[in-house]
Amino acid sequence: MRTSSSGRLVTVFIAVLTALLLQVTVLPHFAWRVGGLGVVPDLVLLVVVATALVTDTRYGMLTGFFAGLLLDLAPPADHVAGRWALALMAVGYVIGRLAHDNTADVGRLEPDGVRRPPIGLVLVAAAGGSFVGTSVFALSGIFLADSAASVGELLPVALIALLLDTVAALVVVPASLWVFRRVGGERTPQGLWART
Repeated sequence: MRTSSSGRLVTVFIAVLTALLLQVTVLPHFAWRVGGLGVVPDLVLLVVVATALVTDTRYGMLTGFFAGLLLDLAPPADHVAGRWALALMAVGYVIGRLAHDNTADVGRLEPDGVRRPPIGLVLVAAAGGSFVGTSVFALSGIFLADSAASVGELLPVALIALLLDTVAALVVVPASLWVFRRVGGERTPQGLWART
């Protein structure tokens, strides 16, 4: 069953908004302190990763841009607006290309025509998305003189963020795919953890 574009849009908006609310209200209480900064899993980034995995590159980029813009404007934002929009747009592009350029090589094709990517693809997409998103955000802060931290201080933060995002992807990406399939009627990879 295919969903309409408005149904897909509403579903992605619900997933992004839920991730954003959890990220700015609940997760700061569990932040891992690194170099004076609190690091939490980036749930919004992981929803962008899930969207890029099941749609196309353009939709992943647009989702990343608007999700990043919401993240830029959500309190307690203390940076120049647009940095997360740029970072998550890059994530949507990179993950969309990674997933869809290698579709024939990754996962198995089921009788219903849905490709089932292995868990390895999900973990690589989450780690790659975290690296790209965190790097673009940090480098844009240095370029715009919006960050008081140096590259050396940001490196441990980026590594911890990558680790947390990869672990969180084990829950967030399948949950997002389930929401896309159930609420939006999107044909997403079911049996995501199936052996190939």
